[in-house]
Order: sequence, then C-alpha cells, then structure tokens
Amino acid sequence: MKQIILGTAGHIDHGKTSLIKAVSGTDTDRLKEEKRRGITIELGFASIDLPSGLHIGVVDVPGHEKFVKNMVAGATGIDVVAVVVAADEGVMPQTREHMEICSLLGIRYGFVVLTKIDTVDDELLELVTEDVSDFMKGTFLEDSPIVPVSSVTAQGLDEFINTLDRYCAALPERPPIGIFRLPIDRVFSMKGFGTVVTGTLVSGRINTGEPVMVYPSGITTKIRGIQVHDRPVESSETGLRTAINFQGVDKHAINRGDVLARPDTLIPAYMVDLELQLLESAERPLKNRDRVRFHIGTSQVPCNIILLDREVLEPGETAPAQARLKRPLACVRDDRFVIRSYSPVRTLGGGRILNPAPPKHRRFRSETTEQLTRLLDPDPETLTAEHIAMAGYKELSFSELKVLTNLTDKALDAALSKLLSKRTVIQTERSEKRYVHYLALDDFRAAVTEKLSAYHGANPLKEGMPKGELRSKFPEIKTSRLFNQLINMLDREEVIARSDDSIRLAGHRITLQTDQSDLKEKILSLYAEKGLQPPYLKELPGLLNAKPAVVKNVLMHLVDEGSIVKVKEELFFHADAIRDLKARLVDFLSENGEITPARFKEMTKASRKYTIPLFEYFDAENITIRVGDVRKLRKKAAGR
Repeated sequence: MKQIILGTAGHIDHGKTSLIKAVSGTDTDRLKEEKRRGITIELGFASIDLPSGLHIGVVDVPGHEKFVKNMVAGATGIDVVAVVVAADEGVMPQTREHMEICSLLGIRYGFVVLTKIDTVDDELLELVTEDVSDFMKGTFLEDSPIVPVSSVTAQGLDEFINTLDRYCAALPERPPIGIFRLPIDRVFSMKGFGTVVTGTLVSGRINTGEPVMVYPSGITTKIRGIQVHDRPVESSETGLRTAINFQGVDKHAINRGDVLARPDTLIPAYMVDLELQLLESAERPLKNRDRVRFHIGTSQVPCNIILLDREVLEPGETAPAQARLKRPLACVRDDRFVIRSYSPVRTLGGGRILNPAPPKHRRFRSETTEQLTRLLDPDPETLTAEHIAMAGYKELSFSELKVLTNLTDKALDAALSKLLSKRTVIQTERSEKRYVHYLALDDFRAAVTEKLSAYHGANPLKEGMPKGELRSKFPEIKTSRLFNQLINMLDREEVIARSDDSIRLAGHRITLQTDQSDLKEKILSLYAEKGLQPPYLKELPGLLNAKPAVVKNVLMHLVDEGSIVKVKEELFFHADAIRDLKARLVDFLSENGEITPARFKEMTKASRKYTIPLFEYFDAENITIRVGDVRKLRKKAAGR
C-alpha cells in the first residue's frame, strides 16, 4: 500500500489546524502555549483514512513568520501539500513564502484549500477565488483545483477528502529502497519506553532490534520499538510518519535536525556542494561568503555560501556553490535545501545537494565548475565515474558511493559493473568493494616515472630507488595495500622493474663510465686482496686516489651487484671472503656446537674491529645466535 504524507502550508490563522481537526478528529496543537495563544508554534501530526482505503499521515505546520524554520522542518518528506488560504483575507505574505519553500523543496503535488467560506458572501468568495487562481499561475499548483471549505459548518469537507483521495491515488508509489534515513523532528521521553524520536522516514526500511546511529554525533543504539500512526509495528518504510524508541540514550543527547540511520551509512561533513537557485522575489543579490541559515531535512545550520564562479548571484539565477557549515550535516545527493537570511529573516532560495561530502574548493577553477556540471548528469554510470575520479587516490567504498550518488544497490552495482568492464575504474578491494579511477593509475604512472627518472639521474650507479623511499613520496595514498597494488600494475605493464627491495624504470641500466669501470676493478681487487681485513670506507679515497663521492657510488653499485657485502656503515667485505668465512663457520659450529670470540678471531686471523662486526653480521643474517659469550648455530642455518 502507498505510504503518503500530506502537509499543510499557508499564512497564520488561515485555518490549517482547524481543517486537519475537522477531517481527522485530531487537534494537532498539543502545547499549552499553542492553546493559550491560539496559534500553531510546533509541528503537529495526525492521520486520515481516505475512501479508497489509504491511511495517510499528516504534518500540520505553523504559519507565523517567526516559525518558518519549523515549517521547513515539517515539509521534509511531504508528498502532497494542501495550501490553505482564508477566504476573508486571501493570499498573504506567508502564503507566498510557504509556496516558495515547497517549490524549493521539490514538492510537485498539491491543491489549494479556501477556508473560512462561512465568513464571506458569494461575491467576495468569487473575488478571492480569482485572486488565488492568479496567484497559482506559474507555480506547481497552476492547474490544481481550489477547494472551498468551512471547518465550522463542514461545508466542502467531503470535497476536500475526495480531492485528496484522487491526488493520492495518482501519486507514484515510493519503493522502500535506499539508505534508511529518518530526519528527527521531535525528541521526548516516555515512562517505560525511554527516549522516543519521531520523523518522516524519507528513504529505506528499518526493523525493530536493528542497530542505528544518530548523525552527526555518532551515538549508536538499538531500536526497541517502532510505531506508525500510533500503532506498534515491527518495521517502517519510506513515506511513513514513524516513532522510534530506544533505551540507553538520554533525550538531551539527541536534537531536532539529527538524522537516524544505520551505523556507518552516512558521511557527516562540514561542506556540501550545491546547485543553488536565488528566488526571483529575493530583495537583493546574494554575495560570495554571505552568511545564511541553511535548512535541510529537519535541521537548521548557520553557514557561509561560497559562490564558485562569480562574485554575486542575482535574483532568479542558478549557480554552483559550496556551503561551509558551522556544524556537520549528514545528507545525500539530491537532498533539497532552503537558505534564509539572518536579518530580516526571509527565504532567499534553495536547490539540491550535488556532493554531500566534497573537499574545500578554490574559487574560479574551471575544473571545479566542470566537475559540478558533470554531477548534474543523472546517468548512474557518469555520476559514479565522476565521484570516483574526483576522489583521486582515496578509494571509495560501495557504501560511500551510495551516499554520494543516492543510487539503489542494484543501480550502483550495474553502473560499477559497466565501468569495470570498460576499464574506467579499478576495484582495489573485494570484501568492502572499494574503487579508484584509472585516471589515478595514470597519475601514479606519470609520477612514478618522473620520480624514478630523477633518482636515476642523481644516482646513476644505483640499481633502483628503495621501495620504502618511493612509498614515502606518495603520502596521499593512505594504505600500503593500494600503493602495492598500483606498483604491481606498473610492473605488469613493464613500466617498472623490481628487485627485492628496490624499484627502477624498466629501461634503466647501469652504465659505468671508463674511469668508473677502472675504479670498480681496483675496488674489487683491493677487497679481494685484503680478505677479512679490508680498509674502512673513509680510507678508500686515499688508497685509490679518487674522490670520496665517486668511490662511495661505485662501492654501493658493487653492493647492489652483490660483489661486495656491507657489514656495517663503514665496513665492507668482498663477497667471496664472506661466503668462505660463512662456510667455515657453519662447519665448525655443526661439529663443535659453539664458538668463542677468541676461537672466531683465530679463524678469521683478524682483529676485534673486524671480528665483532662479523659476528653481528652473521647474527643479523640468522646464521648464528648469541648465547652468553658464545655463538651457536641457528637451527635454520644448520639445515642449509
């Protein structure tokens, strides 16, 4: 069965609450202050049974200009609106403002109810009807009926119900899909129940016993019970006025404007990208960085509007913008919003969310406005690809993409499948379904090529850059998993080549100059001659009559090549000498079980300045293990 919410709109004291009471039997003015003053201050709620069998929810909103913020909160989730105009007053300021708000919030179905017809004669009623008809021209109510009623005499109430029933029958049904979201419009506590929140369930479905999170605070709890139209139910879905109670959360920790959703399904953010329309009726242009009241869902947040492609937005114009908020909001793409000025408080404009969690934009950047223009495209594939591309190296998960695109699971899966088959995006993680754009791989390929080219130029005798050093040059890549995955792709493309601990460009080859080749042979010859008592690095330039930097570069090239072994920072040995000593050491330990420093010194025929570093080297290589003052053979080495 369809789930439909009727909302009222109109000027103060035009009979909205009396009308709802007359057709539903419920007085939606529940506060003592409302009874005393005779005006609606807070949102009121009721339900109506229609002749067709539909049971619809009703949100009655205040008409006073001081309570327009409450009206905006109540308009969230409305399917059809009854714009109430009193026959004895006609169209008034709040009539116009409420109509503008309904239009900005995307409400497209409704009709006018002309109330208090018992207070005017037929001639005045005809004049007021013409005035209302003129007022409706150019609005979403232009072709809608005008239903005259009297809540006192009941005249026209049957026609109101029948008109409402026809409208509800014609409304498209809203499937209970999407992210479960309940913008909270009331919070209270009931004895025996705990904290209770109410709101119109704008998307998704929820069941008793499920975990939920309050956004943006992040408070988590579990649903104890659900009521719809004052009746306990096991679940609620899109379009229903819903009350949810849970224990363990104090009512003071939750506020109107918070959103109830499942844990980790929304993204609280201090900025949102907008398609912003300034009303033609706005009294002045909107300037860059103007401070406004930002109304979305049931929330009102102060913010500054950043105009991205201009200094001033003129009445009637639409432009891309970014709202920078004083506190975070959790919304999704295509959510509707309204902005109102501070003083005097008037509705300025509104529009829809293009990106609910964007980065901070710099103004007058063509790429930014082009990106936002592409986000206007409703095509799921285009929308999904654009968000993944904008994220760069930040992998977007399936759940994040649901918020950013507001697509159903089925539509998002289909879009991702097409993008993967076209090699537009890369799936980087399977369990959480995370994605990056191939543009990120292109950027990575170009950056790695540039950085390795520079490294090879500065270190011509090194085989490649240490992997850890290359990783450190990409701090924007937050996980080593993604870095390794991108490196593997470049390896498969033969852009790079890898050794155990270094990375080089695939075409890089070490080419020694003539003097370097001569120096290489001299170093090898010297270390082969000296065996286990080689010179320290600082001694080499004098022995070889060469520059220290050149000597070190050639020596490290020999280390990379494997001809020379680095034992400690200044101490190097010929690889043959190390291999020979290792074989003799393993044989000795296999036969004798342990070796003392004195016996090792005798084996090497070298002084302590060599034997101690050699002992430590073999320990580090897992050949030996120190036990007290002796070394023993590690079991792993014994089996070699």
